[in-house]
Amino acid sequence: MLPLPDRSFAAYIFDCDGTLVDSMPIHYVCWVEALRRNGATYAFTEDEFYHFAGVPEYDTVVVLNGLHKTNVDPRAVVETKAELFRKRIREIQRVNPVADFAISVHGKFPISVASGSEAPIVRECLTHTGLIDLFPIIITPENVKRGKPAPDMFLLAAEQMGVKPEDCLVFEDGRSGMEAAKAAGMEAVFIPRTMR
Repeated sequence: MLPLPDRSFAAYIFDCDGTLVDSMPIHYVCWVEALRRNGATYAFTEDEFYHFAGVPEYDTVVVLNGLHKTNVDPRAVVETKAELFRKRIREIQRVNPVADFAISVHGKFPISVASGSEAPIVRECLTHTGLIDLFPIIITPENVKRGKPAPDMFLLAAEQMGVKPEDCLVFEDGRSGMEAAKAAGMEAVFIPRTMR
């Protein structure tokens, strides 16, 4: 059961990976392999991976380069990771409590997706899990200047849904997404790994 706030909202914004769909373990394995194939000599731990959850992939590689004093090509890592991930997309399942809630409010309230993953990956995940038709609005890093933890993605989603930010409820599994929701003036529901 989702821990929903005790008030009504005009619209709902959902993160994708780890929130609507249980894709995070597959993303992690693909991240490790993509970094290795592109010359990263450091270990990318699962804790680091979850720390960066929701942050645009390109930005994550830039930060990792700074932390590890490396010069791994961010675009190459993103492309390699996408290729590896697509090969495993059939393994992805819905996060049922969140997906069921999205289905229950579809057609009654505006809903959207705001994800730190690249647009093609988000669309493929939602298509594979049968959720794509619920979301006429999908915001990804390509649509904004700054990704999570900046509020830009959530603010754009609210604007495109035609509602005020404070009237939106966000569903998120990542620290950066929770920070972005707060910065946007929105309430958020945290989706723990145990719900997946």
